[in-house]
Amino acid sequence: MALLTDLFEPLRRGEQRALGRAISWMENGHPGARDLMARLWPHLGRASVIGITGSPGAGKSTLTDQVARTLRAQGQRVGILAVDPTSPFSGGAILGDRIRMGRCAADPGIFIRSMATRGALGGLARATQDAIDLLDAAGFDTVIVETVGVGQDEVDVVSCVQTCCVVLVPGMGDEIQAIKAGIMEVADLFVINKADRDGADQVEAGIESMKSLSMPSGWDPPVVRTVAQQGEGIQPFLDRVAEHGVWLRAHGGLARKARERARLRFESLLAEAALRQAKARAGSDKVEDAIQRIADRTLDPYTAVADLLGEA
Repeated sequence: MALLTDLFEPLRRGEQRALGRAISWMENGHPGARDLMARLWPHLGRASVIGITGSPGAGKSTLTDQVARTLRAQGQRVGILAVDPTSPFSGGAILGDRIRMGRCAADPGIFIRSMATRGALGGLARATQDAIDLLDAAGFDTVIVETVGVGQDEVDVVSCVQTCCVVLVPGMGDEIQAIKAGIMEVADLFVINKADRDGADQVEAGIESMKSLSMPSGWDPPVVRTVAQQGEGIQPFLDRVAEHGVWLRAHGGLARKARERARLRFESLLAEAALRQAKARAGSDKVEDAIQRIADRTLDPYTAVADLLGEA
C-alpha cells in the first residue's frame, strides 16, 4: 500500500516518471495495478482522446508529431500512445514511431509511450486503454493514440477514442484498402496527408464517393488535406476535430462512446480474468495436454474449452 500511496500523488501531479511507472504496472500486471486504477477512476473524464490510424507509410507519426507540437504551442499538455507491432522475440514495442517523433520527445509537456499490441484483438492492448486513463488522471489535456495500421481487427480503436482520424495518401491505393478494411464505418475524419503529391484530388473524390455508400450516423466525416512534413494543414485538422467534439456533446455522442469503451474494457478484463482462473483451476499439465491433443487432431478446441470450463 505504501508503494501505491507513493505513486498516486506524483501521478496526479503529472510527474512523468510516476506516469511511466504506472503504465508499466498496468502492462506487467503489478499487484497494485487494480487498486491504483480504482483510486484514479473518480478523477477521469477530462482529456480529449484522438485516434490516428492509417496504412503504413501514410505519415501518421509525422502528423502526430506536428499535432502535438501545435497543441503544445496553444498551452496544452499532450500524451502520445504509439501502438506498435509486437516484437516476435521480446514481446515489446518496436520504437520506430518514437524515433520519428523525436522533435517533440524532449518537450516536458509531451509524454510519449510506445505500446506493444501483445496480440490483443483490435490491435489495442488492454494496457493501452489503461494508459489512456492514466494520462487523463495525470492532467494531460489531449491524448493521441496512433495505431499501427488499418484492418478489420483494428477497428476497436473507435471504442477507445472520441475522434477517429483515418490517414490516407495519394498513390498508394488507400481508397481501395479503406473499403476492404471497412474503415469507412469508424472514421470521424479523413486526412489526406502528403497532399502535395499528384492524385490528392482522386483520393478525395474516392472518399466522397464511398461516403455516399456508408450508413449515415448523423455526422458527415470531413476531409482535411495536410502536408505533415511541412506542418501544413495542422490547424484545419484540429479545427475539424474540435467541431466533431462539439457535435458529439450536442448529440449525446460522448456518453455513447463512453459506454462503448466501458463495454470493451469490461469484456476484455472479464475474458482475461476468466482465462486466468480457468487455467489455475485446471492446472498447467491439463492445459498443456489439451493444447497438444488439439495440435495432434485428437481433440477439437471447442470440446477442450468446454472440458476446461467443466461444461463437457
